[in-house]
Amino acid sequence: MSRKVAVVGGGYGGAAVAKALESEAEVVLIDPRDAFANVAGSLRALAQPEWAPNMFFPFKTLLTNGQVVQDRAVSVDPTGVTLASGRHVAADYVVLATGSSYAYPANPSAATVEEALKDFRASHKELLQADNVLILGAGPVGLELAGEIKQVWPDKKVTIVDPAKELLPGFKPEVVEDLHGQLDALGIEVRLGTGLTAEPGTPSGQVGSFTVTTTAGDEITADVWYRAFGTVINNDYLADGKLTALTEQGQVPVTEKLNVKGHDHVYAVGDITDVAEAKMAGYAMQHAEVVAKNILAQIKGEEPTATYQPLGFPMILLPLGSEGGVGQLPSPEGPFVAPTEMVSQFKGQDLFTGRFVGQLGPTAA
Repeated sequence: MSRKVAVVGGGYGGAAVAKALESEAEVVLIDPRDAFANVAGSLRALAQPEWAPNMFFPFKTLLTNGQVVQDRAVSVDPTGVTLASGRHVAADYVVLATGSSYAYPANPSAATVEEALKDFRASHKELLQADNVLILGAGPVGLELAGEIKQVWPDKKVTIVDPAKELLPGFKPEVVEDLHGQLDALGIEVRLGTGLTAEPGTPSGQVGSFTVTTTAGDEITADVWYRAFGTVINNDYLADGKLTALTEQGQVPVTEKLNVKGHDHVYAVGDITDVAEAKMAGYAMQHAEVVAKNILAQIKGEEPTATYQPLGFPMILLPLGSEGGVGQLPSPEGPFVAPTEMVSQFKGQDLFTGRFVGQLGPTAA
């Protein structure tokens, strides 16, 4: 029975698919990096670089039976994956799991754990020298970054600026109200409904005093700034159209079984899909469960039946340091407000490290 599976991308969804199938199929995981990075830990790694090794799970220990190819995909067709090296990895099943890219430090850019840890240590030294911090973007990344900074340095002044008029749009009012209260208690200033007339003259993450002007006409002086907005879907290897046409948003059209439309043996998970939901790690891992079940059924000669349906309402666990934060989670009756203690217990204390150790094996620590 055909059973070779090529997984393109070793992020949340890809690593989960590869791990789930490696004992049932010949799995080839393709990624330019040497480890899975639990990027939920990136912001703590900036503030506490000694903690950073906990967020990396080397592929060589993550996959005990599967093969890891440290290379970049440049094309995918129904028969397999072409790599930057020129090699073509033929496969019976292909899973697209390349996710999105977004600004460092929220997403480490280095290809190796060693280089990533070096980057975090260098970035920490820059932040250490700053008394006033400016964060551009009041989404979950910007808010979590502010919380991690305040946990280590309560006396640093942290200002967040965002053109959006409200925090966490679409979430329950109680969640938003609690979030504002916790930010105020931490001394984090949030300026909504305004942007900057121009970005600071210093590079993001590099210390150096500057003054910027908001579109509202106010001046902000700080010593370091961070970009916490903007994502780019990693889809360049699909640009040749050999597999599928992308949507206007650059996403891959999928069925409810998470097949790439028109291909029964090609699947997609996570940010790259056109599933109508926020792009979050938790959803990517739910996608992975569906895809693993369907591929396993096909390997056994059975009809794949697992399907994925988005929730229809947003959910989040947004820690502010290890003890604070807000959350909204699903229940049979609909979304409910997660108390701060639950947010801390489920995510804030270890940023899912224990969960991933149980699923994926030991960290680089």
